[in-house]
Amino acid sequence: MFPADILHQAEQVLAAARAQKLKIATAESCSGGLVAGALTEIAGSSDVMERGFVTYANAAKTEMIGVPAGLIAAHGAVSEEVARAMAEGVLAHAPVDLAVAVTGIAGPGGSTPSKPVGLVHFACVRRGQATVHDRHVFPGDRSAVRLAAVRVALALLLRGAA
Repeated sequence: MFPADILHQAEQVLAAARAQKLKIATAESCSGGLVAGALTEIAGSSDVMERGFVTYANAAKTEMIGVPAGLIAAHGAVSEEVARAMAEGVLAHAPVDLAVAVTGIAGPGGSTPSKPVGLVHFACVRRGQATVHDRHVFPGDRSAVRLAAVRVALALLLRGAA
């Protein structure tokens, strides 16, 4: 289902989280659960992977993980501010130690001059540590953008689990 490099990354994340005795959850918008899917593609991942929130709609971001509606209104769902609030909201709403959030524009539509197709904001937070943000504009079609987002999210989780 997933390319070999993504499965390898997922295995690395799970091993690092196990070594640190961490539980993981995801909050995903444009990736639609693919990060959680990559992690759970690995047999035995349930000892690390706790849950995933697919918060595709703005209302879901607010209702499920507590992203303030005013924050979305002020900055847009595809923003550093919302990505950070998504990751931090996971820690507030789930019994986990490490969370990653993904929000972006996978295309082909939905872009604006300041927010092109391929723009994805990420945030990763480990309980008790500062939230890390990353921003990318990925080339390619919808599938390419979504898979690129999975790779970055897994890399952030690996860094957070170290």
